[in-house]
This record gives sequence, C-alpha cells and structure tokens, in this order.
Amino acid sequence: MTAQDHDLGASAPGQGATGEPATGPVPRGRPADRAATPAAEGDDGVEEALALVGMRPASSRNHGAPAPDQDEHSPGRHRGTPWEEARALASNAGRAGVLRTRRDPLAASLGRVLATPLVALVDLPSFDTSAMDGWAVAGPGPWTVASDESGILAGRGAVEVLADGTAVRIATGARVPPGATAVIRSERARADRNGRLHAQSQVMHGQDIRPRGQECRSGDQLLPAGTLVTPAVLGLAAAAGCDELLTVVRPKVEVLVLGDELLTEGLPQDGLIRDALGPMIGPWLRALGAEVTATRRIGDDADALRRAVTESDADLVITTGGTAAGPVDHVHPMLRKVGAELLVDGVSVRPGHPMLLAGLAPGRYLVGLPGNPLAAVSGLLTLAEPLLRQRSGQATPAPYRASLRDEVHGHPQDTRLVPVVHRGDRVVPLHYRGPAMLRGIAAAHGLAVVPPGGGRPGDELEILDLPWPPSSEGCFT
Repeated sequence: MTAQDHDLGASAPGQGATGEPATGPVPRGRPADRAATPAAEGDDGVEEALALVGMRPASSRNHGAPAPDQDEHSPGRHRGTPWEEARALASNAGRAGVLRTRRDPLAASLGRVLATPLVALVDLPSFDTSAMDGWAVAGPGPWTVASDESGILAGRGAVEVLADGTAVRIATGARVPPGATAVIRSERARADRNGRLHAQSQVMHGQDIRPRGQECRSGDQLLPAGTLVTPAVLGLAAAAGCDELLTVVRPKVEVLVLGDELLTEGLPQDGLIRDALGPMIGPWLRALGAEVTATRRIGDDADALRRAVTESDADLVITTGGTAAGPVDHVHPMLRKVGAELLVDGVSVRPGHPMLLAGLAPGRYLVGLPGNPLAAVSGLLTLAEPLLRQRSGQATPAPYRASLRDEVHGHPQDTRLVPVVHRGDRVVPLHYRGPAMLRGIAAAHGLAVVPPGGGRPGDELEILDLPWPPSSEGCFT
C-alpha cells in the first residue's frame, strides 16, 4: 500500500442492504428469433457447437455432466447452493475485506468509485454570470451605451458598478457588473445613432443572469459515496473546485485459463480448439470495475496450477475449467492442498452449476468458472460480479424485472439464466443459449433469471444487466 492508500471499513460505500449485483434497466432492442426448442437449449449441448466456439466438450472435461452412475435429475444428486444464496455469499465475501482507497488527480480517478461524497468547495457559479452574449443593462430602458467597445469579457476580475439607465456589452460567462438588472441577448436589442440601446422584446428582471450559487453552494453534497467516476463526474468535480478525488482502489484480479487443448490463434486442428474465454474474461472483469493484472494460460498440470494460485498477489483469482471431477480437473484437489475454504461448491443454476467460490486467505478469493462459455458467463454473473461490486465500492441498484414475451423452458429443479433482448416493454429469449454457446450472449441485453419449471408469456422475471451498452439491432435478426 502506498503512502496515499487508505483503508475503509468492511462495508462498501453506497452498497445495498442485500449485497445483490447491479440489475438496472436493460436498454430496449429488436426482438430475436422465436425461443429455442428444448433440444436446442439442453445443458449438454453438442460437440460440434463446442468445437465452433473453441471449448472442450463435457465428455472430455465433465463440465456440467453428472457422474456415469447418476441421472442428472436424480433427487439424491448433490444440487449445490441455491442461486440466490450463492450470490449473497459472494457479496458477503466481497464486503468482508477492508476497502483500499487512494487520493489521486482527477484524470487518474476515472472509472473508479467515490470513497467519500463529492462536496462542492465553492458556490456554482461562484459569481453572478452572464448566460448569453449581449448587453448588461441597469434599470428600465432605453439605455445609454457605455463607451467601452470590448465590453466585459469572461475572465475579467472586478468590474465597475453599472449606473442606472446604462448598458455595456458582455460575453457569455463574464461577471455581471454590480447594479445590472438583466442581460439582453445581442439579437434582441439594437443601438440607434445616438448611442441609445433599445430592447426588441420585454425585458424581465434577472433574465439571462446565472446568479451565484444557482447550481450549488459551497459545502453542498453533489454526489454520494459509491458513485462511479465518469467523465461527467470529473467535469463536475473540477467545476466544484476539486483537484483530487478519494476513490476506492480497483481490486486486482488474475485470470488462469486451464487446458492443454487451447489455441490462442488460428483455426482448430488436430484435436486443438480455440480459447474462447481468455479473450473474454479479462475485458468482462474490467467492465465490472476490476484491475486485471494478467491472463495466463496453464496446461493440465496440477503443480503449475497450485504454484500460480499460491504465488498470485491478486485479490481474486479466476480459473476457467477444471471445476468438475474429471481426470484432469485439478481445481478441487489444488484447493484442498492449499488449505482453501470452499464457500460455494456448485450452484443450482443452469448453465454453470459446477462453479465454485473459495477463500484463499483473509481478503483473497478464488472463483472457479466452468469451461463452457455461457456456463462461464453464468459464473461471472453469479459469483464474480457481486464479489467485485463490493470490493470496488460500487453501489447496488435495486433488482430490475421485466415480463416475458415468449415461453422459455426451465430446468426441473435449478434456476436458469437465459440471454434476452428487449422488445417494447417485454423481453425476448434468444435462441442460442446452450452452455457451450456465446452467440446468444453476444447479442443479448441481459440474462433473464428463469425459476425452476420455466416461464410463460407475461411472467415477470429478474434481469441481470450486462456491463456494457447493448449490441446493434442487426445482431437480432
């Protein structure tokens, strides 16, 4: 921690009472094709689809597949933590650590979250200001025009008192002289040959004058703690007299992409497939407010995985794949060896139920994502997002709900996350939503939280928003 770093208490500024991730309104878009059939949206997917997106099939990695002697829907099978409970556990884990804060110049604070409220250091505006180019006038007209040809310009210091019955040119943003009662826009006044100014419309007292303190007074709270520092927030802070902001330091995250069979470029060949998660996970985490220190690729080597996890100084380690019980699924054995505490070991959600959350050390965690692409997205939204939202000090909006336009098939016992787009005041499920598919999520506005048994037209479902603007409407045809 640097000399400018500070610690906050365990509670993130501006957080919600439930610790739920953001679910603000999703932008509206064009409808997708009709909902998929049950076969098209099955959890097992098809190996052809897996190869197209460059991820390992469940048959080789046991990603989401039940053990050979277990039926997937068997009542005795371990179903994992309920989805809502898993999110709450992840959010609580994020709140448990001490938030690091740092005071930096305005530009360096962009994209972080305010650790304390933004307070005005001056009145805005700090003096009576002209809102227009025109004439400052005192009293009723017509007015004698002052001889100063340049008039009063922005940036000029003290100005002389304007005598009653006189007028002087004034620029936008310039200090209004004492005694002025109004500003007349240039196009609404004319001067005659005798140097007298005449208004061409009624002049109201105080018109086109921005009075001192119109926007705020010194000491007013402009924004609460937990506000994301956007370019507009930087502008407001500068106008309010701030040179620096105290913000929450972004949590550090390291991504470990596991698997011998992954290519980083070129076409799949000779049993090798493209890594679809390496290019996606890091940018997704940055959009959630994290500082991604590295994305590393590790083969099917248990010792290499253990060294990578134990040597990392990240607040959160993300792994992809290897969370089930196959012959080269090393995440669970590694966690046992390093003495990690399993907080979530499987979640009752489809896709993505083999996801996990483990405590590595005080304030340090590991989220294990399944290897299938949409299943990994499910893990990001279920476990990584609520944890990172708390660790980065972000406020938590209230859950957002929307009604279904089309029926969507559900799982008999588990929650299901389905990519959707908005169509008017309803959401439309997208066709490509198998665990190995990214086509649906790439076009989606968000994911609908479908309860066990599915949803019918008109049912209101919670929507998990995505941390970026919606795709263009051409994606939905």
